[in-house]
Amino acid sequence: MPTNFTVVPVEDGKSSSQDRDESVLKEEDEDGTESPDPFSGDGNPKESSPFINNTDNDKGTLYDGKNMALFEEEMDSNPMVSSLLNKLANYTNLTQGVIEHEEADDEEGAKKKAVKSPQMGTFIGVYLPCLQNILGVILFLRLTWIVGTAGIMESFAIVFMCCACTMLTAISMSAIATNGVVPAGGSYYMISRSLGPEFGGAVGLCFYLGTTFAGSMYILGTIEILLTYIVPSAAIFKAEDKEQEPEALLNNMRVYGTCCLILMAIVVFVGVKYVNKLALVFLACVVLSILAIYAGVIKTTFDPPDFPICLLGNRTLQNHNFDKCLKTEEIDNVTVTTKLWRLFCDGPELNATCNEYFVHNNVTEIQGIPGVMSGVISDNMWSDYGPIGMLVEKKRQPSVPVADNSNDIYMPYVVNDIATYFTLLVGIYFPSVTGIMAGSNRSGDLRDAQKSIPIGTILAIATTSFIYISCVVLFGACIEGVVLRDKFGDSVKGNLVIGTLSWPSPWVIVIGSFFSCCGAGLQSLTGAPRLLQAIARDGIVPFLQPFGHGKANGEPTWALLLTAGICEIGILIASLDAVAPILSMFFLMCYLFVNLACALQTLLRTPNWRPRFKYYHWALSFLGMSLCLSLMFISSWYYALVAMLIAGCIYKYIEYRGAEKEWGDGIRGLSLNAARYALIRLEEAPPHTKNWRPQLLVLLKLDSELGVKHPRLLSFTTQLKAGKGLTIVGSVLEGTYMTKESEAKKAEQNVKAAMTAEKTKGFCHVVVSSNLRDGSSHLIQSAGLGGMKHNSVLMAWPCSWKQSDDSLTWRNFIETVRETTAAHQALLVAKNIDSFPTNQERLKEGTIDVWWIVHDGGMLMLLPFLLRQHKVWRKCKMRIFTVAQMDDNSIQMKKDLQMFLYHLRLDAEVEVVEMHDSDISAFTYEKTLLMEQRSQMLKQMQLSRTEREREIQSITDESRSSIRRKNQPGANAAGNSQQGGPLDDGKLDEPQLIHDRNTASHAALNDKGDAAPDRVHMTWTKEKLFTERNRNREVNVGVRDLFNMKPNQSNVRRMHTAVKLNEVVVNKSQEAHMVLLNMPGPPKNRGGDENYMEFLEVLMEGLNRVLLVRGGGREVITIYS
Repeated sequence: MPTNFTVVPVEDGKSSSQDRDESVLKEEDEDGTESPDPFSGDGNPKESSPFINNTDNDKGTLYDGKNMALFEEEMDSNPMVSSLLNKLANYTNLTQGVIEHEEADDEEGAKKKAVKSPQMGTFIGVYLPCLQNILGVILFLRLTWIVGTAGIMESFAIVFMCCACTMLTAISMSAIATNGVVPAGGSYYMISRSLGPEFGGAVGLCFYLGTTFAGSMYILGTIEILLTYIVPSAAIFKAEDKEQEPEALLNNMRVYGTCCLILMAIVVFVGVKYVNKLALVFLACVVLSILAIYAGVIKTTFDPPDFPICLLGNRTLQNHNFDKCLKTEEIDNVTVTTKLWRLFCDGPELNATCNEYFVHNNVTEIQGIPGVMSGVISDNMWSDYGPIGMLVEKKRQPSVPVADNSNDIYMPYVVNDIATYFTLLVGIYFPSVTGIMAGSNRSGDLRDAQKSIPIGTILAIATTSFIYISCVVLFGACIEGVVLRDKFGDSVKGNLVIGTLSWPSPWVIVIGSFFSCCGAGLQSLTGAPRLLQAIARDGIVPFLQPFGHGKANGEPTWALLLTAGICEIGILIASLDAVAPILSMFFLMCYLFVNLACALQTLLRTPNWRPRFKYYHWALSFLGMSLCLSLMFISSWYYALVAMLIAGCIYKYIEYRGAEKEWGDGIRGLSLNAARYALIRLEEAPPHTKNWRPQLLVLLKLDSELGVKHPRLLSFTTQLKAGKGLTIVGSVLEGTYMTKESEAKKAEQNVKAAMTAEKTKGFCHVVVSSNLRDGSSHLIQSAGLGGMKHNSVLMAWPCSWKQSDDSLTWRNFIETVRETTAAHQALLVAKNIDSFPTNQERLKEGTIDVWWIVHDGGMLMLLPFLLRQHKVWRKCKMRIFTVAQMDDNSIQMKKDLQMFLYHLRLDAEVEVVEMHDSDISAFTYEKTLLMEQRSQMLKQMQLSRTEREREIQSITDESRSSIRRKNQPGANAAGNSQQGGPLDDGKLDEPQLIHDRNTASHAALNDKGDAAPDRVHMTWTKEKLFTERNRNREVNVGVRDLFNMKPNQSNVRRMHTAVKLNEVVVNKSQEAHMVLLNMPGPPKNRGGDENYMEFLEVLMEGLNRVLLVRGGGREVITIYS
């Protein structure tokens, strides 16, 4: 029955898949009748000319789009790589795979304006911001005091521990930051996306509090510089005596600090752009100040500055209210007392009553900055801790002790304002090494964040570590110990101690440090509200929701108010030394979780963990985590406990939202409850693209002895999974469970033994079913439990499908393909599975070749990465090939693909293969013709045999019933007298009417089963005779037409795709250790199923190890962190 064709012209590469599908459908059933040939699927077209080399006109219509015809039915869901690559390479314009990021963007899409592509490099974008944030108030105001108090050795230990902590954290952070695109949000984004919303929320809030208290610390540093070194006369609260000086200073800090906070908050509210513009000015102040310090050190080698220190005995005096370090002096041969005398005596007279220690000891003047060559480094090598109120004394200076020291607190001595000990100094110093997140916080502004963040951050930490360590040594080598321990510079006339060392003037450091602290405070008040806004907008902490809103331009107004309020708490504490340990806790907790995130990701080997930064290790991350935890408890154990309690409460609040957890009894009950809870949590939502890994259902075939037919399938599973995730090994036995129970248990034992031998970790599931098709279907539908279900199916290619007389082999295979597609599961089909390597083999250098034809979720990219984690495939390199059509720019495609792989953190060679629209070859035409002739012949043979078997069975049943009804002796004779010749296919035109009641012959026929007898006795009606005659005439006509038929054009185009693709794949990848190919979907018209098997066979011809990959309809790989 011929079919009329209407050919719809389709432009290759530009037409939609819907048009292609419609053209195929119109080809198949244009006349409204069903195809007479369910195997060829499309009937026998009438063509005016069966020529292979068509004219240009024919080429533009009949065979248009033939290069990728094999994939055309699914182009709507799986687009061509060439059409999608440009969007994939530009992550800001991704169309698939990052839905969670798109949804947030779409909500504010109307408000967003087109922005220029980020252009900041490593130096400007990461290195300098990190320098500005790391170097700051502690360096200028407290480092000299720490060196003097702890000594050079212990100060070196403090600096080394803190710098090592931040360096290890930076290594972990670099791994996380280069594991995909990190949008704005910095450390909070990295931790929350790596460890989940509970940890992310807890650590994010800790980081927010740390940044806020850092703002307090910088403001307090600003006010301390202002009131102590620039304009001491501006103090509102004046101390009447020395006892009240500390309290007056704190009150001044509170008042001026609050005013400064309000002023800075207004600046931030009015315009952040001004803060960002001033950032470079503030950074310049820091750099100039540090250069002034080094210049001053160099100058001390040949010309030390003149900063005399006055000692009474071995005690250091505050050099404020006297100008000469003398008790008395000669003026015009008259001995008169000095201002110093009046500080220790009750009058200026020589016979006045004086302090006992003043009477027994002489005053000595020494240089406060003796210089590098003076040898003072030996005096400053060791620590000098003491309680609050302890006098600052020069150890080797002679002194006469006295019995009564009760009045020393009223004398102008330099004393400790707080009790000093090693752990306190650690807590005070640690904030000076924070600020390493500045680069990652700016990731959205960087030209290449994955390259700039690690290099810039680690270089900044290395630079600042060198500055701190060198400063520790140089301060100890240049400055007198009593001056170092003088926190506020009272012994050098109120100068900033570090300023006395600088060149050309102390004011360089004073002004530089003042502006540095101002800038750092503004940066904290700018960054903290944005961090809080990001947490609030994530919606993980409900009571923070109001702080997600802001001004029309997105500025976080409410978050700024809350930040200023918390910052005020730190200012009311008023002591820089008390605030520093608080923010140390919060930063250390943040860094601890950054290290934990990196260590867990490395040990769990999640498929999405592919950092471009390779110089990390889980041991380094654990060391960094341990160091952070140690520093927390070293600094202040009670602050550490409070910080951990706050983080724990936030974690539980986010996790439960007030819900109570139900615990079972005993350890097993706890384990069962935890497992149940985890399964329920897993089922709540599909896994994030980052966490997607192939959870495999392996369909194994068993031999007649119930042994595993292809054990290498289990080896390949082990290599692909590496013990991670879920593996279910399933097999099907034919029969009923009641009769096959023992065989099922034996098969399960054999499968488990094979899994043990191949080191496959997973579960075994043997199903007994009435047929193999239903058993496989049941496994695909129901294997797994709750959220622990498979998402991919792995099976072997049915190599003997052509040789098998039974068509069930390939029919079952195609139905499995259709069912996995319907279930949205990925499918992996391994050809020549027995030639795959065992777990003991080690493949030498070679390649795993990926042929990426259509985009169906990115699984082709993920599988080679997972395989290369296993030692069998570790030395293999990954190559990715994609196909360019006539209209594609192959050079641009290659650049886009390289950029896409760069964002995916995959190392692979890229090659774009050009497939031009060549004419369909005679070989392709003939191969299609042979395929269709074979299909037609098999169909007719199958129908003929089936029809005859059905007829025989019906006649047999009818004859038996007739025997039972007419069980009379005379019947046999009557039957025998009318016996005729056998019914033969060659003599159907002369049929015999026969009555057969021979019970013995029927019994024999029943014993033979399906075999057709040589002689069949039938009872036919006249109508049946004519029906059978017409049917056989049609069959005979069909057999004759086999040699006159012309191939269907849709099949020709599909065969052309298979042949051409196979040519280029074999040409490029014949020597590859493995070839991964997109698996085309089965035809929508089931009539072409056998042709589909032929297409796949042609596609894989000449290749040794092939893995056909069919995506499950969702993205499995992402560029995001």
